[in-house]
Amino acid sequence: MRYPAPLRPGDRIGVTAPSAGVDDGLRARLDVAIRTVEARGYEVIVGSCMDGTGHVSAPAADRARELTGLLTDPAVKAVVPPWGGQTAIDLLPLLDWDALRAAEPTWVVGFSDMSTIITPLTLLTGVATVHGNNLMDTPYRAPEGLLTWLDIVTMAPGTTFTQVPPNRHRAQGWDDYRTAPEVNEFTLDTPGRWRRLDGDGDVLAEGRLIGGCVETLSDVAGTPYADVPAFARAAAPDGLLVYVEAGGHDAGDVCRQLHGMRLAGFFTGANAVLVGRTNAPGTAGLTQHEAVLDALGGLGVPIVADVECGHVPPYLPIVNGARGRLVCTADRNELTQTLG
Repeated sequence: MRYPAPLRPGDRIGVTAPSAGVDDGLRARLDVAIRTVEARGYEVIVGSCMDGTGHVSAPAADRARELTGLLTDPAVKAVVPPWGGQTAIDLLPLLDWDALRAAEPTWVVGFSDMSTIITPLTLLTGVATVHGNNLMDTPYRAPEGLLTWLDIVTMAPGTTFTQVPPNRHRAQGWDDYRTAPEVNEFTLDTPGRWRRLDGDGDVLAEGRLIGGCVETLSDVAGTPYADVPAFARAAAPDGLLVYVEAGGHDAGDVCRQLHGMRLAGFFTGANAVLVGRTNAPGTAGLTQHEAVLDALGGLGVPIVADVECGHVPPYLPIVNGARGRLVCTADRNELTQTLG
């Protein structure tokens, strides 16, 4: 694994939208988010692929060119999108993968549709990426026990850090950035802990971390852009900790998508599976937890659900490629990551 250099005040961070852009009604929130990053002492540059009038910010070739340019510019130390979207998958065959492999590592951050970019980046280049809150979420203060991507990108290779959940989350909905662009406090109105789905007993599992959003990675798993078995053989001979999270598809869709990911080898080498908390609906005969068990229960490894690594605030950032240590007991939930 290769880890980007830790960011220091004065470093440059690039903002681009590989998937959805930002419409005029949300520009105030974007400005607040940029000021949050600048307050840490960084210079922020905003690319030209940011238009929010359509489902993507620019034609695929333009988005791929801008992202490749930022990732190969030695002056840019990190790249973060405003948020996800729907069709970042169209960038994958257009990115200059040889140039990305040859460039000095750059931190890339994001979740949701950004899984379509950051997970292949780690799998194909060996560079760690951060599955964490996007730029528009960055103004929120992390609850005690959790970090933000801005904390993680300052860490040097070899650093070990542990996150523990606050045991509270937001039950439904999102803050309205159009009417409250400066909101920076999570509304965590519902108690909830991690939960082992596959049985009883304590969980202690280790492995290299890889994963992302079910809805987007299910379309990439098994292609040359998401060859997890090859990654496991090369970088994780002792096994993986695979994490997945569903953004909004109902339990029937998620069940089918997870089955497909399993058939494509996405869980090959897993020592445990982490499942993000979701507000996505069930179906008449299937809950989201039951969907996970239907698809992954036969793996024979611990499955820990309701982890803060998905679309439900707050956010527990996970570094793709880091070494992980998962603990889930009656009185202790924690994920330790080592950038090594």
